[in-house]
Amino acid sequence: MTSSHIHVVGAVIVRDGEVLCARRGPGGAMAGLWEFPGGKIEPGETPREALAREIVEELACEVAVGALVEETTHAGDIGLITLTTFWCELRGEAMPMLTEHAELRWLRPAALRELEWAPADVPAVARIQAAFAASPD
Repeated sequence: MTSSHIHVVGAVIVRDGEVLCARRGPGGAMAGLWEFPGGKIEPGETPREALAREIVEELACEVAVGALVEETTHAGDIGLITLTTFWCELRGEAMPMLTEHAELRWLRPAALRELEWAPADVPAVARIQAAFAASPD
């Protein structure tokens, strides 16, 4: 196990009461598992700047990055991963496009646990479900 510590961000994109879920493609780390789209924070970027950039790169659309959802550190095969997730809303007319992931799905929060999530994303799933359960319809 390597001693690297990677800081990544994830977008909890909500539209019409549903959350965008992205399945990792084959051949990479955690292939086939579900995650919130995003990526690594580059030197000189804030987490929110990194997330806005990553969504343009990965989904060919823009988001408004909002409040913190969850921050989780997970020890994986590639080292420590700290994932910071933020609530996001789509901006403009462009809808997320499949460019890097194997699949995209919009799911109601109650259905999120039906997917097999990457370990670092699991605490955010629980936080999202709790937030939607606590809010009036």
